[in-house]
Amino acid sequence: MTLISVEVAQAELLSAVRPTSSERVSLSEAGGRVLAADLAARRTQPPVPLSSMDGYAMCAAAATGDVWLRVAGESAAGHGFGGTLSEGEAVRIFTGAPLPAGADCVVMQEDAERDLDRVRVKVAPVPGQYVRPRGLDFSEGDIGLVAGTRLGFTSLGLAAAMNHDSLMVRRRPRVAVIASGDELVPPGGEPQPNQIIASSSVALSHLIREAGGDPIDLSIAPDDLGLLRRRIRRGLDDGADIVVVIGGASVGDHDYTRAALEAEGAAIGFWKVAMRPGKPLMHGRVGQAEVLGLPGNPVSTLVCGVLFLAPLIRAMLGRGDVLPETSTATLEADLQPNDMRRDYLRGHLFMRDGLLRVTPFARQDSSLLRVLATANALVIRPEYAPAIAAGETVEVIRL
Repeated sequence: MTLISVEVAQAELLSAVRPTSSERVSLSEAGGRVLAADLAARRTQPPVPLSSMDGYAMCAAAATGDVWLRVAGESAAGHGFGGTLSEGEAVRIFTGAPLPAGADCVVMQEDAERDLDRVRVKVAPVPGQYVRPRGLDFSEGDIGLVAGTRLGFTSLGLAAAMNHDSLMVRRRPRVAVIASGDELVPPGGEPQPNQIIASSSVALSHLIREAGGDPIDLSIAPDDLGLLRRRIRRGLDDGADIVVVIGGASVGDHDYTRAALEAEGAAIGFWKVAMRPGKPLMHGRVGQAEVLGLPGNPVSTLVCGVLFLAPLIRAMLGRGDVLPETSTATLEADLQPNDMRRDYLRGHLFMRDGLLRVTPFARQDSSLLRVLATANALVIRPEYAPAIAAGETVEVIRL
């Protein structure tokens, strides 16, 4: 099968994604979730004109010249002045308090002179001064948050201010994760001399959570076609939206991922992408479920997770920001020409002299988790890129 580009693979992956169903959750449970429908305000904020300063509310026209106004009362947040200002009157007012009827401005207390129950201004006010008009923030019926918004502390604060105590959000996609290979043992186990610890599934599960998914650990499947099929079938029968098999995606005698997926009804859309690490990446669909076969080397697994699995989860959540965001950075080391595969080099991103800079690590083997754990960026080297010297600009993906 011919290698396809990263862009073509991502487009195929996302071409027929259906958002997950919606569910209602309380505000306290909505952090990190994705809004399923536009959210309209249930009230106007502020509901009445409010003062933005401690001072005196008055009519600006009545305060011109060297005049004393009678202080008729006070207005505090939650306890407004009940009457209407008459000519020659002012009201002591505090920040957040409703503006009294008959007033059109606020003079802050530093610009006023108080004498018992009288006050006069030092600087002539203008209408609207230090007044937050009704509906300054939003009005009833305004759309404050749009579907696809990932709910953080600021958006949840707005939802609460709009008088919502619960929200309709997208159900977290269920992602079944299967690590395959006779060489794998769980963390904390006792590996034999020819075995390693299954670390990729642990890291990938955290990546799934960060992207908004719900990981389902289906443990380790040995290099056995029948057992791997049963593990895949279990994920599908349990309602997984995505089934991920780590390892066995290449062409070796013990690589059973493609055969197992196809035996369980998967139509494979693409296999083998022109990228490094991560070439033996596989994608298909079984009914309504997406299936991914990820390469087994741990760095390859996680780079593919960043570029493909996380975007797939975000798309199922209805988010607009699906693909990884890229930035430009100044290169701190020379790089050799590239070949037909796009490189994602692990590197260290930092600021110096006001510029974002990146140093690719010398060792880039796809088995080196320690290097990946130290990295905070992927340096993108396009296909057939020429040699590039330190000081030139490159594209990076932040980790």
